[in-house]
Amino acid sequence: MKKKVVLAFSGGLDTSYCAKYLSDECGYEVHTLTVDTGGFSAEELKDIEQRARQLGVTSHTTLDYTRPYYDKVIRYLVYGNVLKNGTYPLSVSAERMVQALATAEHARKLSAEAVAHGSTGAGNDQVRFDMILSVLLPGVEIITPIRDKRLSREEEVAYLAAKGIPVNAEKARYSINKGLWGTSVGGKETLQSLGMLPEEAWPTPVTKTGSEQVRLTFEQGELRSINNQKFEHPVSAIRHLQEIAGPYGIGRDIHVGDTIIGIKGRVGFEAAAPLLIIKSHHALEKHVLTKWQLYWKDQLAQFYGNWLHEGQYLDPVMRDMEAFLTSTQQRVTGEVHVQLLPYRFQILGIQSPFDLMSAEFGTYGEMNRAWTGEDVKGFTRIFGNQATMYHRIGERLKTPAS
Repeated sequence: MKKKVVLAFSGGLDTSYCAKYLSDECGYEVHTLTVDTGGFSAEELKDIEQRARQLGVTSHTTLDYTRPYYDKVIRYLVYGNVLKNGTYPLSVSAERMVQALATAEHARKLSAEAVAHGSTGAGNDQVRFDMILSVLLPGVEIITPIRDKRLSREEEVAYLAAKGIPVNAEKARYSINKGLWGTSVGGKETLQSLGMLPEEAWPTPVTKTGSEQVRLTFEQGELRSINNQKFEHPVSAIRHLQEIAGPYGIGRDIHVGDTIIGIKGRVGFEAAAPLLIIKSHHALEKHVLTKWQLYWKDQLAQFYGNWLHEGQYLDPVMRDMEAFLTSTQQRVTGEVHVQLLPYRFQILGIQSPFDLMSAEFGTYGEMNRAWTGEDVKGFTRIFGNQATMYHRIGERLKTPAS
């Protein structure tokens, strides 16, 4: 009997090559898997399946992993207000984690002897897939033909043409990767350090002018309602917000960061809903959480986002940090008012029963109701006591003060 291999399949040139190569040259029984993380239309998924059948695979499976994607990853990126380098909502790196998890799960189900993916040797995805697959499938071979054979696009096209597989040899000017948590855009402008993507490169055209206000309602850190319209699951709320804000051109930017393999990279992205949700959520947290809750959330969230980006989703410390982040969300409930305008947005304020700006305890810069001026005088003397001692001893011994 032929050995089984599960191939993570997008239907593009690289994975099409892999499907044919693994079957015809390596003798595997190829089972393709497409994991939908919120970026495919029904028509696109049908086309991908037809492509797989055309390549002669033994079976093709499509998994809708959008809700698990939110439940396992996006939820914590929101809780932590995670933006890599203060800019990027981890659209692709988060996506690859759940795609790799689903691939491992499918390989187990089929008792496959091998798994395969179409990553090249030049990017982050190779590490992300390898990390997840090697941890969850010990002893199962990981096959990466594009990386191992160091194939050029032209070589892949020629191979498939020789096999009678029609290929659109014209390379798109811009590469697009769409998912629930944003869309990445790559092109010639992102291959150098100077240059912005032109208007035609962005998948969502700017069609809205003027401005409008939206009200985002969070319940324990999760977006549950928009303009009083309630949603069964945050996935539906994210999609609805993207439909409202995307046509303003909100959430467009270019991220510059360090790849896992040590080189710098630039990538364009549009992520209207993720940016609005994270910034609104953060604004609400600043009203309802204490100073030290906010401080430690920032420290852990930075690490969490970076470790996720580098493929370390299965490190047990990630579950520990998720537990902490979840605990902090008990009072992150309220409504955030946001004004949308072309290419930008503005947080107008929040309303929450847990708002620590409550006038019951005082008004900043004007009047307090919870203490007296004498209380502040005593507190200040104690609060500055060690600094006072340090400077007085320094004066006595004539040492420079820091």
